[in-house]
Amino acid sequence: MQLAVTTFLSADGIYQGPGGPDEDRSGGFDRGGWLVPNSTRRPASSSTRSSARWTRFSSAGAPTTSSPPPGRTPPIRTTRWRTASTRCPKYVASTTLKDPKWANTTVLEGDLASAVRELKQREGRELQVHGSGTLVRFLLDDDLVDRLNLLVFPVIVGAGRRLFPDQGIATDLALDESRTTPSGVTISVYRPTGRPEFGSVEVT
Repeated sequence: MQLAVTTFLSADGIYQGPGGPDEDRSGGFDRGGWLVPNSTRRPASSSTRSSARWTRFSSAGAPTTSSPPPGRTPPIRTTRWRTASTRCPKYVASTTLKDPKWANTTVLEGDLASAVRELKQREGRELQVHGSGTLVRFLLDDDLVDRLNLLVFPVIVGAGRRLFPDQGIATDLALDESRTTPSGVTISVYRPTGRPEFGSVEVT
């Protein structure tokens, strides 16, 4: 199976708390809910429309952080998504979660990179990761991402956690698809292609 990441971002690269003021207040973040008011109907990329038929890699945890706070709901907004995600197998990367309550959920233990590589060897359409910047960066650094779906919303949040840190592993991307919705959301589908080359711009 291929592994696809889908992430909502602001124009300045923030992924924290897009859905509401109380979605994620960690680090004192008080600007949650930046998807609204101009984007209350979230655009669906080609990868998310068919997610009901695909295996889902839950991003409810991260390689080096704790599991979500008690009572926090999975990142599923519509009835169709809830039903599909309950049926699909889910895999959570967490160092603390031992007894997941969500149906059909498996906690990945031990070497996370090896566990994900093993999952990718199985038969199926796709493994999906939604959100969780720490997990996304880990997967990118270990060359485990096959497709990167970035949905960039026309807002500058000005604070919060950014998907790409100030220091990280350089990754070259090939653009496979791009479109812009009437509300100004840019949906870009990238394919990681290894490490980029660096040089100087020739001025003529």
